[in-house]
Amino acid sequence: MGEKKVRGLLIGATGSGSGKTLVSCGLLEAFRLLEKQAAAFKCGPDYIDPQFHRQVLGVPSKNLDSWFAEESLLRRLFLEDAHQADISIIEGVMGYYDGLGGTTTGASTWEVGQALGVPALLVVGGAGASVSLGALVKGFLEYRNPSGIRGIILNQVSPGFYPRIKAFLEEETKVPVYGYLPRLERTPFSSRHLGLVLPDEIPGIRKTLEELGRQCLETLDMEGLWKLAEETRTAPEGADTLEGETWRPEKERPCICVAKDAAFSFYYKDNLRLLEKLGARIRYISLLSDKTLPADAKGLYLGGGYPELYGQKLEANREMRYAVRAALEDGMPCIAECGGFLYLLEKLEDKEGKNWDMAGFLPGRSFFAGKTGRFGYVELHVKKGGLCGETGGKIRGHEFHYMDTDNNGEGFLAEKPAGNRKWVCGHHGAGFYAGFPHLYFYSCPEVAEQFVRKAAEYGTGKHTGAKNGESENTGGTSFGNPCGGKTAG
Repeated sequence: MGEKKVRGLLIGATGSGSGKTLVSCGLLEAFRLLEKQAAAFKCGPDYIDPQFHRQVLGVPSKNLDSWFAEESLLRRLFLEDAHQADISIIEGVMGYYDGLGGTTTGASTWEVGQALGVPALLVVGGAGASVSLGALVKGFLEYRNPSGIRGIILNQVSPGFYPRIKAFLEEETKVPVYGYLPRLERTPFSSRHLGLVLPDEIPGIRKTLEELGRQCLETLDMEGLWKLAEETRTAPEGADTLEGETWRPEKERPCICVAKDAAFSFYYKDNLRLLEKLGARIRYISLLSDKTLPADAKGLYLGGGYPELYGQKLEANREMRYAVRAALEDGMPCIAECGGFLYLLEKLEDKEGKNWDMAGFLPGRSFFAGKTGRFGYVELHVKKGGLCGETGGKIRGHEFHYMDTDNNGEGFLAEKPAGNRKWVCGHHGAGFYAGFPHLYFYSCPEVAEQFVRKAAEYGTGKHTGAKNGESENTGGTSFGNPCGGKTAG
């Protein structure tokens, strides 16, 4: 069977809060009701919006980020999923042109659209404005050439006013308006300090999203949007594996346990997929409810989330805390990002100031800082060689947290891609990484390869432990140009 035709729509907006997520989820649900198989994507490093796509709407979702991945890789990662679907919906990030450092278009929705050749829709909030919307849309159309904007969707517009503002905007901008959403009595989205509240926490969200999808069928030009999606021009990228990706025989595939529950759920889909491509078996565990690690566990991946909301439950699961600590003290390889890093400390202090016992593998405590002290994209430069490469190597990641600790580590120098800000962070050992930055494995695939190799060696007598994250000699592991490091002789 041949690959499906690639159809896509990029959902941009004039700014955050304009309705990108509302329109994206509404379109995904509407196409589901039309019995079209959809794939969903999110521009940028956000972990929460893809959970709405996956868990509530039941469609696959992944991140597309032009700072994490160069253009050819970005297209290949898009096509991996787009070829499996009838249509792909790509939700933008912030305002359409907003990018790195707040002063560039790098890693913006616009830049992703240019790399992929997917027609863009501009979501425009229509409340409290009329003729001024023409000036607003014209500005977006003219700011970059080509803008990539092929249509408009209006949000919070009354049914009576819509025909007049549609005619006006199409005359002024020469860009078609594909419909509107009225002001809705209830929407499925609410926010807290890291962004949207997670879907599992919202009562009745499935029903609310179905209502949203039916609203889109009523007030959006679904036939016109389908025809627009037909104009996607994503260049094919040939081979569908990176150099170095290998498949192991089933019996040799090491089991990497991934913490996934209400407290830990922030992962990049392509990170997990790359581990599988490199030979790992992914097995999901709960640090909240499981009492021990599986007997075949060879590695641990503890992602981010909201452990501060579940301190009491995490402390109460003493058996799992002890099991994780014992495994790491025995040298089981581990990557622990943000919330997973907090779990490995001795104490977690929640927003109310209560302290809860954690795994205690790393000395120190975490606490609610009340603000994002370190936020956004970072490039990590290795100071102490280990799992993430030799001294001088680098990997890209992202930080976004309101928690902090009294022991953030000294394994890396984190550098912002825009501006001059730098700081030391991260614990690093031969088979160990723990720190606030979420790593993006495709920015240095050798890190994922090393993680899987260490997992395969664990328990065979070949593995080397790293007590409390202290760096050890990695035994001549090679990290070449993709990571910017040295090659061991």
